[in-house]
Amino acid sequence: MTPPEDREQMGLRKLREIAGDQADKPLGDWNKVAPDMRRYIVEFVAGDILSRPGLDPKSRQLATVAMLAAIGTAPDEFRMHLAGALRLGWTKQELVEVLLQVSVFAGFPAALNSLKWASDVLPD
Repeated sequence: MTPPEDREQMGLRKLREIAGDQADKPLGDWNKVAPDMRRYIVEFVAGDILSRPGLDPKSRQLATVAMLAAIGTAPDEFRMHLAGALRLGWTKQELVEVLLQVSVFAGFPAALNSLKWASDVLPD
């Protein structure tokens, strides 16, 4: 198992790769309210899972966007990961196609919500 300090550094690098400058605010908020949650997100989610070698970062980000759109309960996380998908090279058109696909497999309400949230992030 990777030592905790390495997991934290890997996780912070991955979160900043995805969210850019936007990564620091939620990290600070979580640290004030629930430092353990910050550690779980940084070390486990980003350091262990998002940093795995099995998928390239761009593909992993697209999967994350699709899943967050499908569950439809995490608008802030969806917006952050959608912006991350743009940062990693997906185009607006490609991301809209994914969100349209959500309507078929997760339902129109989930797709409509994600498209509404996407309007805050995607360029005109």
